[in-house]
Amino acid sequence: MKTILQILELYRKKETTPYEIVSEYIKVIEEKEEIYNAFINIYKEEALDRAIELSKYSVDEFELYGIPIAIKDNIAVESMELTCGSRILLGFKSPYSATAVKRLLNQGAIIIGKTNLDEFGMGCSTEFSYFGPTKNAIDHSFVAGGSSGGSAVAVKLGEVPASLGSDTGGSIRQPSAFNGVVGLKPTYGRVSRYGLVAFASSLDQIGPIALNVKDLALIYRVISGYDPKDSTSVNIEVEKIEDIFINKRYKVGIPRDIITEDVEKEIKDGFEYAISKLVDIGHIVEDIKLEYWKYALSVYHIISSSEASSNLLRYDGIRYGYRGSSDNLWDLYIKTRSEGFGEEVKRRILIGTFCLSYGYYDEYYIKASKVRRLIKEEFMKAFKKVDVIITPTVPVFPWKLGEKLDDPIKMYLADVYTVLANLVGIPSISVPVKISKNGFPISIQIMGNYFREKDILDLAHQVEFNETS
Repeated sequence: MKTILQILELYRKKETTPYEIVSEYIKVIEEKEEIYNAFINIYKEEALDRAIELSKYSVDEFELYGIPIAIKDNIAVESMELTCGSRILLGFKSPYSATAVKRLLNQGAIIIGKTNLDEFGMGCSTEFSYFGPTKNAIDHSFVAGGSSGGSAVAVKLGEVPASLGSDTGGSIRQPSAFNGVVGLKPTYGRVSRYGLVAFASSLDQIGPIALNVKDLALIYRVISGYDPKDSTSVNIEVEKIEDIFINKRYKVGIPRDIITEDVEKEIKDGFEYAISKLVDIGHIVEDIKLEYWKYALSVYHIISSSEASSNLLRYDGIRYGYRGSSDNLWDLYIKTRSEGFGEEVKRRILIGTFCLSYGYYDEYYIKASKVRRLIKEEFMKAFKKVDVIITPTVPVFPWKLGEKLDDPIKMYLADVYTVLANLVGIPSISVPVKISKNGFPISIQIMGNYFREKDILDLAHQVEFNETS
């Protein structure tokens, strides 16, 4: 299984070509896909054609020369199908590419396919896809995590060396933890959301998944930066690679009250192992208090479902995508949305519509927004004392496929730690630190202050456990 840096070195030594590398990855995809279902669409011919075109250039002309990358299928790539894992967008081809995708292409990357996801990014297991579930790369009888399950599994299986996902409440970091890869949710505004199909606009963020932290940093640097097409994009300079990995010693905040009895024992032990490793390296570890974290999951679901209710109004069967059969316009709307959306999406639309409805707006949405502000203020207070804050990425190991489909509340609890960074808007990375007795990785989440991705990338590199690091 090759890393990005290893592939680039092979190109520099002229030991392989982009065509050979792409062919190699396509072969792995063809071998694995029948079992794991990480991809919705594979663009073999287009990838090979681009590989041939890139062969006319030198490896030193591009930062990601000839690197195959998979894109989560809620991120637009021109002329490729954009389904969001939903029946309602079947057959829709994007007329343009997302800014993050354009930046990858401008640096010589090769888009090899679009990966599977929970429909519109709404889910924690990639079981809520119209195209069937993606299966865990370590044991295919377990869930992949979600919603970027396809992107994480594709990287772990060696189908691609890196991928793009989106993260609304942990959708990059949670499946990364379940599959033993590294996933980054950048600061809100660091990576343009132009071309990302909206789920919850104040929470959504595009980010990379890779085999190790150094590969992750390469992708992060390329896709980051100001974009006038995104009004939430922030014009702050992106760090250079040589300024990131400096082996700095950090003051690390540990919110121990977060580690409740609901966290599986081996994950608790793994978290304590990570803390002891940090101390051994020379970092200063300090206990901190986060009083409002316990409300974060409720606040997240109220806000995200409310924003989804508004964002998904555009899918009506009139202009594009799936259309229900009816001669009556009102019935057409009802049939299109009833038949086109899956159960989880309809559940969240209904929750969001209720939270925004007359008589409940103040009680739910406004109150949740106020608590979100309190959570943010608490984190800002903590960052005056410490450089980074760490928690487990997830409180549980992956569960069996189908095990929690009838109890979505239990499934939502897998995001109890990851939603914090989205609500506050800070950068967060999931990095494996140890392998458990059951073979699944144990990962920690490292959260940093606004636009301090360099801190969490540097610290993650110091503690990561990975055969490719």
